[in-house]
Amino acid sequence: MAVMRVNPTRMELTRLKKRLKVARRGHKLLKDKRDELMKKFLELVRKNKELREKVEEMLMTVHQNFLIARAVMSSESLEAALMFPKQSISLEVSTKNIMSVDVPVLEYKTSSPDDTDIYPYGFAATSAELDGAIGTLSEVLPYILELAQMEKSAQLLAEEIEKTRRRVNALEYVMIPQLTETIKYITMKLDENERGNLTRLMKVKDLMIEQAKRSMNE
Repeated sequence: MAVMRVNPTRMELTRLKKRLKVARRGHKLLKDKRDELMKKFLELVRKNKELREKVEEMLMTVHQNFLIARAVMSSESLEAALMFPKQSISLEVSTKNIMSVDVPVLEYKTSSPDDTDIYPYGFAATSAELDGAIGTLSEVLPYILELAQMEKSAQLLAEEIEKTRRRVNALEYVMIPQLTETIKYITMKLDENERGNLTRLMKVKDLMIEQAKRSMNE
């Protein structure tokens, strides 16, 4: 690991030691954040898988009922029955915070206060399969919105996990080792200077003693 280009002084050594302490603390906090994000992500993925299977099963039922309805009803009757929808919805999007990540929250409201008022036709001229398809579509809508919310949340968490992982690696494999090596380098340089100064002082002392002896002999 390359040593940082700094002046090997005690002031610089103190500054780098403080930076190393902050870097180690930041590394620990980021690792904890990454682990917690991963835990939330895996939990969300598991729920997402279960909900997706449920939604796909319900949509398959809708598809099968529509196929049967098309087979037993004329195209004109089917088109007329579905021409004017009975309900419309308004979608509200907000956010909630998960480990500093803003994930979406989807909520919807129907145009009619009665959520079950969904059939835009009389039952006399339609098949039971069409009724079943529309009923199941009405039931699956909240699950589809929840699934969209989960999948977007999982994507955002995955992106944040990757960012946090890169920061952890940068601290663990670059900054902390570089600071550690630089501190060792400065400490070694200061020790060398101290030994050099001590050696010079001892030489000066020896010279002074020698001069004192000469003066006494004279």
